[in-house]
Amino acid sequence: MSNRFYEVMVETQFSAAHALRHYRGQGETVHGHNWRIQVFVRGEKLDENHILVDFRTVREATEEVMHYLDHKHLNELAPFDKELNPSTENIAAFVFHQVSARINTPHCQVSLVRAWETASTMAAYGLS
Repeated sequence: MSNRFYEVMVETQFSAAHALRHYRGQGETVHGHNWRIQVFVRGEKLDENHILVDFRTVREATEEVMHYLDHKHLNELAPFDKELNPSTENIAAFVFHQVSARINTPHCQVSLVRAWETASTMAAYGLS
């Protein structure tokens, strides 16, 4: 990609419980969060309708992933049910890959996912 691009973002949320494996501290016991998720999609050119991607397309793909995670104990869901810790970093990467698989085209790609665990703490996963 060149230095110039268009980018759109949708934001949503989900609530879930998790416990971090091999961690010593408050995060090692089961606890919950209301995660706020931001999905950024980037591309260099607009389509024939002069849009990068329909917000609805991004929102629907993201909501499918949120439905999988919402009101669940993440440690019981693949891929977090084995050794992959359901850390905020890994949640951001999971959402990135799941939404990418649903909407990426040669025209536009998911570029970044931010997962906010609290109002002041966030982890991100994306393209460099």
